[in-house]
Amino acid sequence: MAAKSTFSADLLKLDCAKETDKIIRVLRQSLKQFKKRGAVVALSGGIDSSVAGSLCVQALGKDRVFGLLLPEKESSDKTLELSRLIVQHLKIPSAHQDITNILEAVGCYRYRDEAVRKIIPEFGPDYKCKIVLSSVLDTNNKYRLFSVVVQSPEGEQKKDRLTLSAYLEIVAATNFKQRVRKMLEYYYADRLNYAVIGTPNRLEYDQGFFVKLGDGAADIKPIAHLYKTQVYQMAHFLGVPDKIRSRTSTTDTYSIPQSQEEFFFSLPYHQMDLCLYGKNNGIAYSDVAAAAGLTVEQVERVYQDIEVKRNSTHYLHMPAILVNKVDEISF
Repeated sequence: MAAKSTFSADLLKLDCAKETDKIIRVLRQSLKQFKKRGAVVALSGGIDSSVAGSLCVQALGKDRVFGLLLPEKESSDKTLELSRLIVQHLKIPSAHQDITNILEAVGCYRYRDEAVRKIIPEFGPDYKCKIVLSSVLDTNNKYRLFSVVVQSPEGEQKKDRLTLSAYLEIVAATNFKQRVRKMLEYYYADRLNYAVIGTPNRLEYDQGFFVKLGDGAADIKPIAHLYKTQVYQMAHFLGVPDKIRSRTSTTDTYSIPQSQEEFFFSLPYHQMDLCLYGKNNGIAYSDVAAAAGLTVEQVERVYQDIEVKRNSTHYLHMPAILVNKVDEISF
């Protein structure tokens, strides 16, 4: 009889006190190395930024952590409410700046809308939209392709597959949102002589779910080694408010509400965590399938998709390329 697999979600359980101490130590050492006085954290009201902000307060104290609230006209109604909640909970100084005017000035909405109209010509100023990715579990689709979903003022929705050029134009335009936010984060960081804190979790960092020189830019990324499941464990340990812990993870980028699964991952985070852990540690498809509630074939497809994303987003992690290695500046 074959031995029963020991692979389960229990492998992702953290000693949160020990993990907190480790992250606090790295945050303090990093600020000392950078000669910075504190930390700037952009707070979206989501679980990741709330945990990152909470860890910074644990490491530095509430007076040396500065929170930024940077919504725009297409942000969820809950974004500002929950980001204010975490600021109040942490008792940190903060600034609120709506970035809609900046995005309008650089053409973010205009460029995106022009790209959408190439696929759905009737898309107008009062319409809403989002882009979605075909499911990794759909065996009818050999390739995962993006589609645009639009919603008329009357609430009627229409979906059509994106061409490559339209997809790239939409993504290029919406990337302004992350890059404008990062520009403001570094403005406050420079003004205060603080470091900028990045908020990606392990799923996002590993799979390239970030914008280069946007939300991918930071001086310290304190939770990039933690699976999303573990971020939730840390949130509970650190006392992040229930309203934030119960919020569904969202991209908060498009005017139609959009989960991270339909835009990028295709699976809920607890299943993606198990698949990513399984792939990282050479766990058999059958063992991961049993633990994640998937079929073996589905796990195989998820493993393949993980590798495709790693390869296609490797560029996002790369620093600028130099012709010669520069160890010292010489004249």
